[in-house]
Amino acid sequence: MGALHAGHGTVIRSASLMGPVLVSVFVNPLQFGPNEDLDQYPRSLESDLVLAERWGAAALWAPSIEQIYPHGLESHPPRLQVPLALQEHLCGAMRPGHFDGVVAVVARLLDLVRPRQLWLGEKDWQQLVILRWLVAHLALPVTVQGVATVREADGLALSSRNQYLSADQRRMAAALPRALSAALGAGFDPVSFIRRTLCDAGFDVEYVQRVDPCTLQPCGHGKAISLLAAAVCCGSTRLIDHAFLMTRQPLVAIDGPAGAGKSTVTRAFAERLGLVYLDTGAMYRSVTWLVQQRGVDPSDGVAIEPLLNALDVQLQSLPGGVQQVLVNGEDVSTAIRSPDVTASVSAVAAHRCVRQALTVQQKAMGSKGGLVAEGRDIGTAVFPDADLKVFLTATVAERARRRALDLEQRGFVVPERAELEAQISERDRLDSTREEAPLMQADDAIELVTDGMDIDAVIEALVRLFRERVAEEAWPTPQR
Repeated sequence: MGALHAGHGTVIRSASLMGPVLVSVFVNPLQFGPNEDLDQYPRSLESDLVLAERWGAAALWAPSIEQIYPHGLESHPPRLQVPLALQEHLCGAMRPGHFDGVVAVVARLLDLVRPRQLWLGEKDWQQLVILRWLVAHLALPVTVQGVATVREADGLALSSRNQYLSADQRRMAAALPRALSAALGAGFDPVSFIRRTLCDAGFDVEYVQRVDPCTLQPCGHGKAISLLAAAVCCGSTRLIDHAFLMTRQPLVAIDGPAGAGKSTVTRAFAERLGLVYLDTGAMYRSVTWLVQQRGVDPSDGVAIEPLLNALDVQLQSLPGGVQQVLVNGEDVSTAIRSPDVTASVSAVAAHRCVRQALTVQQKAMGSKGGLVAEGRDIGTAVFPDADLKVFLTATVAERARRRALDLEQRGFVVPERAELEAQISERDRLDSTREEAPLMQADDAIELVTDGMDIDAVIEALVRLFRERVAEEAWPTPQR
């Protein structure tokens, strides 16, 4: 809405790395309620033009009210109503109709501009969540990118409204981010701690709430990553801020059938976001390889169990995103991908003793979070509390095509396509009907069908899903 500051500058510079950037400046009357500061809201178009160009914008568009609402405000009430669940808490509860006005103008802007990407700051997290809903609801060909909140040296989030503050109020305002930061170590009742701290600092507190970052519904200490949000009045100036409370680092579970490309995209996704990659499929393949090396029948769980007592499976990341797999010190990275191992891994993995032994190891690896794991039952059995669960799949025909290509690249004999499809269908049947940890989609997992998507497109989809739950400010993307 104009009055650009360094926070806007960070968004513009970040977006400019992806292509030409159009900055829109429009103070939208529909999102101001009665007795709010529409008339007093800061407007500084001339300096906005200078700053936008300095930060890398290709153009700045400052439409008039008549251009956006050619038939008048009264004839352009919000046509889209934000779901109640997304606006019944936080600022939505304090400002009725505000977010309906926001989606009305953003829908209009997107329709006029038709951008490929919409870049927004994370400072107003509720608005970011709602605009992601808008793009999905209208099925717009637009990706939404969030940029971490930019702060002053004392922690105060940059805002156009900060210029309203007197010198004394500006010093007082720094107590808001301090209270949120201090609450991260306040135990099981951070909300009461923040409210008390803000009241003691002299603020008029509108709300302090702890919510799920994705659904914006209230949550408690059982949620590993939650949003602590507050709104206060400092004098006559309304300030909002938030912090992310993480009881452990982010945890992502990616499940799906054989041949869906989980290993490839999960490895790249983990590297992109600075997460540890846990290839559980390689662990089961390693046990299968050992069973074959020892001449044990893959269907004989009793004979397999003693092999697990001294089993030492290690997964090591090598430069270039390559993973090395060691079984009792022997490098089996290539051997575990052979057709013989592939043909028997379902039978071996179905044994309770195998799954229990490896599940214990996997849970220990994920106890502190900070990793992404892929397999068949990661979101249902291994990490049911994962922050993001994805069921990555593709049609049998597509998976057979990918399997043939993989075998060819590894130097193995490639069966007929019909035979590959039959093998994949049979493995799906076995994995889905076995008694121990059958292949199934977790109730709260998001299905991602990858037919027609290249690896980069799948990774981008996973990153977007991750960022809906974990903000840049909470888990920054590593610099590449």
